[in-house]
Amino acid sequence: MSGEARMTVGAGWLALGLFFLSGCTTVAQVTTWSDESCRQKVKDQLQSILTDEGEQGDIANRLAVNTTVVLATGSLGPRPFGVSSPSGTDYSFFVQRKGEGCLLRLFGRQKGFTRYTNNLTYISTRSLDGCACAE
Repeated sequence: MSGEARMTVGAGWLALGLFFLSGCTTVAQVTTWSDESCRQKVKDQLQSILTDEGEQGDIANRLAVNTTVVLATGSLGPRPFGVSSPSGTDYSFFVQRKGEGCLLRLFGRQKGFTRYTNNLTYISTRSLDGCACAE
């Protein structure tokens, strides 16, 4: 086996090992939707991530408001959720319980035929201070 082939096989084993060592991240759901400050925090953090991803301010705000309303009114259980933008980009999020706090994680983004998923280090993470969540 050539040196280049060994490096390719080694990189594949390393990636597989990192996948198994990363463990399973559990998905949680926010449980304090009745608290106005929690709803505002979720909206603000969604808007912040969408703006950082290149969405226009007014569109990011509208998407964040609409998503927060849907999440707060439905009893969807702990699961990932998507946000579709008029820009043609679809975003994949989930909430993770971390100790006593909650984190909002962006782990996927797709525009047209270009898809980017990062479920090891995540694309973006925001703390949901003031919110409680459960798995």
